[in-house]
Amino acid sequence: MKTALDKIIDYKYDEVAVSKKRQSFETLHERAISTPAPRSFYRALSTTAEAGKNALICEVKRKSPSAGDILAGADPIEIAREYERSGASCLSILTDFPSFGGTLRDLEGVKANVSIPILRKDFMVDPYQIVEARAHGADCILLILSALEDGLASELQSCAQSYDLDVLTEVHDEIELERALKLNAKLIGVNNRNLKEMKTDLAVSERLAAAHPDLTLVSESGIKAPSDILRLRKFGFSRFLIGESLMKETNRESAVQSLVNSIDD
Repeated sequence: MKTALDKIIDYKYDEVAVSKKRQSFETLHERAISTPAPRSFYRALSTTAEAGKNALICEVKRKSPSAGDILAGADPIEIAREYERSGASCLSILTDFPSFGGTLRDLEGVKANVSIPILRKDFMVDPYQIVEARAHGADCILLILSALEDGLASELQSCAQSYDLDVLTEVHDEIELERALKLNAKLIGVNNRNLKEMKTDLAVSERLAAAHPDLTLVSESGIKAPSDILRLRKFGFSRFLIGESLMKETNRESAVQSLVNSIDD
């Protein structure tokens, strides 16, 4: 039986095929190289973490396969501005529509209204999407190793680098982490949610960080409160990607500020 991730990857290839018919790679490339230089996603996270605070990648998403509707009709620009005002280091903007309710228009709109770097959060399976990300204002792209063979992951990483985009390489277990290291991934995220089973456990981050205390990792998914931040900081984490819990907050700015400033004594 196909998992939720399998189904997403299947339709992602179909989406790319349609996009290529709508706009050629050559036209997209010209648009991409004419955009302003990307903002450094990696540096923004490092600057905050090195200052002793928590570097947050705050996410805009309207729904997800695991949670269903999170905030239907959400205005990504308004939410992105709230995130930036309250101390987020970077943003993550979902551009997958069928499963997450996001679009490339969301990405473009947010880029024009904030000054911090932006991750295009999507399921990358073709270099076309990398060029598309740059053309629409992304500063960083996501590579999900659960969905990629090593050869394709390497190709996508090289393509991103050629367009001066940072790469967040996402892993979920020890095997994927070793694969990321062989790719010489500069920024590695540990997804606490198993995308095949849609189960979330912060112990995933703890386990991988404990096995590799020399690595600087980003903890993703399942982080809801300052207590979660403090728990993960004990394992060396100072960089976090947080989405669903913040989207549900009624006082989003206060919630972000409390997470940014949750520092262990």
